[in-house]
Amino acid sequence: MTAEIDENDPRRGGGLELEHRGEEPPRKTDPAVSVRGLYDHVGWDRPATEEDLAEVLAAGPAVGAWDGDRLAGFARALSDGHLAAYVEDVMVHEAYRRRGVGEQIVALLLEEIGAVAKVNLFCEPPVAWFYEANGFRRSSYVLMQRSATNAS
Repeated sequence: MTAEIDENDPRRGGGLELEHRGEEPPRKTDPAVSVRGLYDHVGWDRPATEEDLAEVLAAGPAVGAWDGDRLAGFARALSDGHLAAYVEDVMVHEAYRRRGVGEQIVALLLEEIGAVAKVNLFCEPPVAWFYEANGFRRSSYVLMQRSATNAS
């Protein structure tokens, strides 16, 4: 599914294309390289090679907002298709923030996820308002993590 952001809405990113896995037009830039660049831009450390990222992009729902060959925003999810999905890595390049890009990529990602019983995500407290404005609500669950570096 590809959809353009509404150019008439002053909050929107006019001219950006939204797309999900399987609908990408040919690009000069490898999507995995673009995702790596966006991770770096927003300051998120993801210990993965471009090959790893290409496999991640192929494995599950992923949505990108493109300005030509520049990745302006990205989100992905993990899903079993029935009971649960987890939204991951929602990020928008600083030059495209406050233009509706985040709302549009989250909406398209949720559409791609489909009718899953629960869609969950974890976020930093300063951005919780964004997800609440997009239909999510806070829960009482505790986030637990286990990384490869502390798994012995």
